[in-house]
Amino acid sequence: MKSFITALLLTGLLSPAFSQTDSLNVIKANWKKKKITSGVTLKTNWFNNNLFGSNQNVSVLEIKPKRKLMLDLGFDAKKLITTSDFGQNTNSIAALNGTFFDIANGGSVDFIKSDGIVINESRLPKNGLRVGHQASALVFKNGKLTISKFNGDPSWEQSLDGEDVMVTGPLLILDQKDEKLDSNAFSKTRHPRTAVAVTKNNRVLLITVDGRNENSAGMSLFELTKLMRWLNSDDAINLDGGGSTTLWLKGYEGNGVVNYPTDNKKWDHEGERKVANVVLLKKK
Repeated sequence: MKSFITALLLTGLLSPAFSQTDSLNVIKANWKKKKITSGVTLKTNWFNNNLFGSNQNVSVLEIKPKRKLMLDLGFDAKKLITTSDFGQNTNSIAALNGTFFDIANGGSVDFIKSDGIVINESRLPKNGLRVGHQASALVFKNGKLTISKFNGDPSWEQSLDGEDVMVTGPLLILDQKDEKLDSNAFSKTRHPRTAVAVTKNNRVLLITVDGRNENSAGMSLFELTKLMRWLNSDDAINLDGGGSTTLWLKGYEGNGVVNYPTDNKKWDHEGERKVANVVLLKKK
């Protein structure tokens, strides 16, 4: 009997039941909630070996659509800066690490446009075919954020209707439908993850999932997609994760870092990696 159950697990035939249990664990979790400012709430929860069969530490900044709040893109074309410094330097309410970047030379490896000016072009592979993080984008227009999918047009990024654009990905969910993910190691291996989602009631979620520690395993992109759905996402997108994963809040306890960045290989809030760009929440 034991070998039969093992075989079912390996073939995935029991996964729906486990997914249902996981979804209930997310929905019924006793999330710690902290009001940051009007319309902005931080929700955190440590899942004690009860999410995808592992420990998981998840932080969600929930932003209601408010006239006095705006989402913006922060960047440096060459210099790498910590997410917390990006937030502090721009007097922002919150900062979340952004898309993929050149660790050696600085700057984004994906398309960045700010105030209508192209800062970085996407570095496409030699075959010219886009990889997963080059086929979707965050679009910022008048302080609001939407998620867009590559439409096959080589000039797609340039035509997106927003003063700021951050190409990133892979795209996880669009119009309430799960996107197809590559079955490569990046998708299947558990890592710290950063994501942005837009919910059914037009709230924006800035999300971190910690990893590479016994306290939090991290998630595959398939697991992250499920989490996004259980958080009521209409649209959801993956950003740069791993050692970059950082959520910072102005005035938050300690150094303002909410999650547990991994670059110092310690379970604390000090292990930030310097990055090239961020998503910012500001007051208008």
